Amino acid sequence: MEALELIRKVIFETTGKKDITYDTDFIRDLELNSFDIMNIICAFENLFDVSIPTRDVWQLHQVKDVIEYIEKSGVSLP
Repeated sequence: MEALELIRKVIFETTGKKDITYDTDFIRDLELNSFDIMNIICAFENLFDVSIPTRDVWQLHQVKDVIEYIEKSGVSLP
């Protein structure tokens, strides 16, 4: 499963939101609130075994930001 598919799955399982693309914005496109975003971040941390500090969370606006952040953390994504 490729990185985007993994991210889509996490977002769908956490929020029920579909139609996720690489450029999807969490607030503008999905209308997620801070609680939703923190739940997604926790799911990403568990799935990829990384820690994302709160100060970094608010820099992750789009799906592509999460993928890039996780890759920079040293996790090899499919």
